[in-house]
Amino acid sequence: MLIVFSGLPGTGKTTIAKGLAARLGALYLRIDSIEQAIRDADVLASDVGRSGYLVANALALTNLDMGSRVVVDCVNPVQESRDAWRETASRAQSSLIDIEVTCSDREEHQRRVETRQIDVPGLKAPDWQSVLDHDYEPWGCKPFGIDTALMSVDEAVAGIIERILLNPLRRLS
Repeated sequence: MLIVFSGLPGTGKTTIAKGLAARLGALYLRIDSIEQAIRDADVLASDVGRSGYLVANALALTNLDMGSRVVVDCVNPVQESRDAWRETASRAQSSLIDIEVTCSDREEHQRRVETRQIDVPGLKAPDWQSVLDHDYEPWGCKPFGIDTALMSVDEAVAGIIERILLNPLRRLS
């Protein structure tokens, strides 16, 4: 099972994704960590571009093929990256669950962005304006949604687990 968390920075997706991965005993892949490791390697002539997503897809495929559940934490802002996750799940003959995390309370979202502690060494935190300016395409087929302005992290994780484990035939994406 491939579970992909998507959403703008500061919505709470990392906290929920980590909590879900821990509860499921799943492999956790964070695009921010992968991209920062690529930057730290100092092997690229320009920014990382889509290389972090390509690495994450390869790691996800390997682990899905081994029978592991994989939780991915990423912005996933464009159809190209969303299609790549779908292709990875298909190649592994695995189910894909897309989860979009939002924060409908704009003031709370801004507060989170401006006060968050970065836990990836060397990663530069986005400021509020860059979050507002972020290119984020609308979804064609709306994924399962979590609004962190309306529920706690524990409620979000429990709700996802209930939908995945207790009702596996119900599609989330």
